[in-house]
Amino acid sequence: MVPVNKIAQLLWVACAVMLVAATPVMAAEGGDPVGSAVDFSKYFGVGLTVVGAAYGISKLAASAYEGMSRQPEVAGNIQTAMIIAAALIEGFTFFALYICMS
Repeated sequence: MVPVNKIAQLLWVACAVMLVAATPVMAAEGGDPVGSAVDFSKYFGVGLTVVGAAYGISKLAASAYEGMSRQPEVAGNIQTAMIIAAALIEGFTFFALYICMS
């Protein structure tokens, strides 16, 4: 499990990056400030979706490899289940990306 301190550090870095990226977006002249904020939120949603999917697939793979190393006789079944679960995660990710970008 990731320590809480490490998660807090990552959240602070993410907030700092968002603030730095938001300044040029909001400072654009001649544009609609509401429209640029909506665009920023779409891209932020895409980023969260990709990070969540990457984390989910990495946890899935780590658990599957741990299970395969503990019980090598059922490695084929575990690998099949892992591939199906990864495909479902990726399908959900593509659906979420489509919703964020539309």
